[in-house]
Amino acid sequence: MTVHDALFACLGLISAASAICAVTTRQIVHAALWLTVCLATLSGCYLVLGAELVALVQLLVYVGAVVVLVLFAVMLTRAPIGRSGDHDAPIMTRMAALVIAAATGGLLFSAFVSAFGTRRARIDSGTTTDLAQNLFGRFAWPFEVVSLVLLAALVGALAMIGSRRSGGGR
Repeated sequence: MTVHDALFACLGLISAASAICAVTTRQIVHAALWLTVCLATLSGCYLVLGAELVALVQLLVYVGAVVVLVLFAVMLTRAPIGRSGDHDAPIMTRMAALVIAAATGGLLFSAFVSAFGTRRARIDSGTTTDLAQNLFGRFAWPFEVVSLVLLAALVGALAMIGSRRSGGGR
C-alpha cells in the first residue's frame, strides 16, 4: 500500500462519512455544510488520482457555486435554521430509503465486481486539449442552454420570493 492509496482511502472515508451526515442530519444548514465537506474531499480524491483539472472543476463548480446557491436559497426562503417538524420523515420512510440505498449499493458493487473482478482496469485518459475541444466545440451550445435555464430558474425564484414578500402571493 502506497502513500497515494492511504491518502485516497482516507479522503474516500471522509467523503462517504460526510455524505451520510449530509443525508441524515435534520438541519438544512448543517446538511449544506456536510455537503461542502463531501464535495471538497471528493475533489481531493480526484487530485490524488492525478486528475487535476477535474479536481479544480469540482471545487469551482460544486463547492464554489452549487453549495453557495443552496445556502443562498436557504437564506432567501427563510428556512428554519434548527430542527423542523416539516423536514422530518416517518421511521418507515427512513427504513425504506435505507433498504433502497443498500440494494442500489449492492447492485453497483456486484456489477463492478462482475465487470472487472480483481484485474486492474487501464484508463486511457485524454488530454486537456481534447476536453477543451469537446467542451468549447461540440458541447458549447448545450452548455449555454443549460446556463440560460439555470439563470431563468434563479430569476423566477427571486420573482416568486419578491411577490410573496410584497403581499402578492399566498
